[in-house]
Formats: sequence, structure tokens, C-alpha cells
Amino acid sequence: MNSMFTKIVRIALGLALVIFGANKFLHFIPMEAPTGSAGDFMNSLGATGYIFPVVGVLEVIIGIMLLMKKWVAFALILLAPISINILLFHLFLDIPGLSFALLVTVFNGILIYKHWQQYKPLFY
Repeated sequence: MNSMFTKIVRIALGLALVIFGANKFLHFIPMEAPTGSAGDFMNSLGATGYIFPVVGVLEVIIGIMLLMKKWVAFALILLAPISINILLFHLFLDIPGLSFALLVTVFNGILIYKHWQQYKPLFY
């Protein structure tokens, strides 16, 4: 569970989550607004006024937990629906961003697999 590969994946995922999560409310990385259906969907979510800040804060907290190696199994379960939604958004609405979304989802899956012993009691 503590292999160098797992450590690299955990740190890379944690850094990505902290950076892109903080960007959701600090806007320090300029990002091109999506167009078409993807733009409409993002505008609808943005109009709620709470989705992006909440997801951003969750991503930062999850990223910090991964970087600090605290409650990693819990952080990964919190991240699972977020990463799946990122993947589905890019798969159906914004294909150019699919590679990063796939990377986040695969990293999350690898880490969940590596911590599977901690999840076993959930399935008894």
C-alpha cells in the first residue's frame, strides 16, 4: 500500500486537486469558457451560486488530506463521485478535456484499489 508508485499517484492527485480546487474560487489560472452544450451546462451550475465554491472547497480539502496522508480512504470515497462527474462531463460535453478527467478518475481508482482492505467492512 505504501509503494513509491502509490505515493507518486497520491501526491500528484493531491496537488492537482488543491490547485484546480482553489482555482474554482480564486481564479488564478485563466481557463477558456466552454461553448455549446458544455457552456450551457456550466452556466446553469454557476447560476446556482453554490456548486463551484462547494466543489472547490471539497477538492482542496480532499487534496490536502491526500498530501498529508490523513484519512486517505475517506478522501478517496469523497472524491469518487466528483471524479466520475468530471469524467462524464468531458466524455459527453467537452471531449478536449477528457485526458485530464480520465487521469483523475484512473488515479482515484488506483488509490481506491490500493486501499481496498479499508473498504471491505462496507460490503459485509
